[in-house]
Amino acid sequence: MQFLLALIVAGPLVGAAAALLPAPPGLKGTSPDQAVLRHGVTVTGVILLAAIVLALGFDHDHPSTMQATTDISWIRALDVRIHLGVDGISLPLLVLTALLTFLCAFYSYFKMPSGPSPKAFVALLLVLESGTLATFAVLDLVLFFLAFEMVLIPMYFLIARWGGEGRQAAAWKFILYTLLGSVVMLLGLLLVGVKAGTFDMVALATDNGRGLTTSVQVIAVLAIGLGLAVKTPMWPLHSWLPDAHTAAPTVGSVLLAGVLLKMGTYGFVRIVLPIAPDGMRTFAPYLAAFAVAGIIYGSLACLALVRSGNKGDLKRLIAYSSVGHMGFVLLGIATMTPTGVNGALFANIAHGLITGLLFFLVGAVKDRYGTADLDTLAGATGAALYGRAPRLGALLAFAAVASLGLPGLAGFWGEMLALFGAFDPAAGLSRPAFLTFMAIGAFGTLLTAAYLLLVVRRVCMGGPRPAGEAAIADVQGYEVAAWTPLVALTVLAGLWPAALLGLTDPAVQQLLAGGTP
Repeated sequence: MQFLLALIVAGPLVGAAAALLPAPPGLKGTSPDQAVLRHGVTVTGVILLAAIVLALGFDHDHPSTMQATTDISWIRALDVRIHLGVDGISLPLLVLTALLTFLCAFYSYFKMPSGPSPKAFVALLLVLESGTLATFAVLDLVLFFLAFEMVLIPMYFLIARWGGEGRQAAAWKFILYTLLGSVVMLLGLLLVGVKAGTFDMVALATDNGRGLTTSVQVIAVLAIGLGLAVKTPMWPLHSWLPDAHTAAPTVGSVLLAGVLLKMGTYGFVRIVLPIAPDGMRTFAPYLAAFAVAGIIYGSLACLALVRSGNKGDLKRLIAYSSVGHMGFVLLGIATMTPTGVNGALFANIAHGLITGLLFFLVGAVKDRYGTADLDTLAGATGAALYGRAPRLGALLAFAAVASLGLPGLAGFWGEMLALFGAFDPAAGLSRPAFLTFMAIGAFGTLLTAAYLLLVVRRVCMGGPRPAGEAAIADVQGYEVAAWTPLVALTVLAGLWPAALLGLTDPAVQQLLAGGTP
């Protein structure tokens, strides 16, 4: 188990280095480009297989216990350790990251985004995977920061070199926002480590803030929370996200929405909640207020984009929808209750599956029509995917109703539990305030349903194809292979939520109790 977790974290880095080397003559296939793309599929496939084996070997009877742990001294002067481990909170995120990265590598083998050499693309994809997996596996504050920052450079280049129109400006905006937030976060992490005398996240969580004064906790939560809020992204620190998604290649958008946004909310759960509970309690009402503001703002922005005549971009609309969905995650965390935090973790996974699928589908629509502009897609008769590409239209409609939180699909449970957590927040938090937040969040679900159904109407419905207009291809075989796991897991998580909640709940209960089972 220790070896598996170390392989999952470090394996992609080795694969990235190998991707830059010349391919052996017998493995080149029809071209060196094909060989390196196949290499990316192979490495990410091995990492996914290792993650599945790790999940199968995980002791599901004790999900609150750190398992597959490695603890090696690294920088003795600062007591920084290479401390790895996985529990019921981080395991689902590890598997989700490995799955989405593999699907992106597989998709790119058949549909490589236009840009420079595939060698650099595959190497950056693998470095991105390693940094993300490390973020969810490390148990030292300094290592967490290093892993958190490791993903910025590869994502910057994926957007800037393989993106679409406006990619340079979007890439710069992405990296400047996240770097500025990270500088503040680093100060908060150092403050906690120095004042507590350790950077070990397990020891700090077990101490549950008892070794930190309230004023230190308040300052730490403010600093760390700002850095995490940018990556989440929380309104009003979200403005880098729509530009990044609109310019990014399809697989870049899938990983950005499906994985990178989860790093911020994971940091709130793993670091802020257990290490500085008094500071978190001070800021929880403000976090909840910003969360519900994001829910409403994201929904209203999507309604404006989908309106006829506004030249709304479908990728940009899905990006704004992420602001709203991540608002529910932040609301659940702000309640500081097991119900709310479990809802936040469930919504994290559901958003990764559903929004990852949505960006794959929107990318496919853009490839076929040459645009993601809603007015152009709808045209005089509508894009009419139901009639022109029925399987693609059905999948887009499925992803849309899953995203709006239809009961029986994954999107429902996380948002419902976050609202239930707001109905009865933790002791010391204002119940009237959180009841107000719950009501606003519930109204946001209606707005979400409105704009997603409008998207389905404008893109999937419409008249017959005019005479002389070229037909468009329906779902191809490689697309079926890349998208089927996301569809199946969306249904499975919706029908059997206990599979995920059974992992997260004991770990959340122990985390909120300060390491006391």
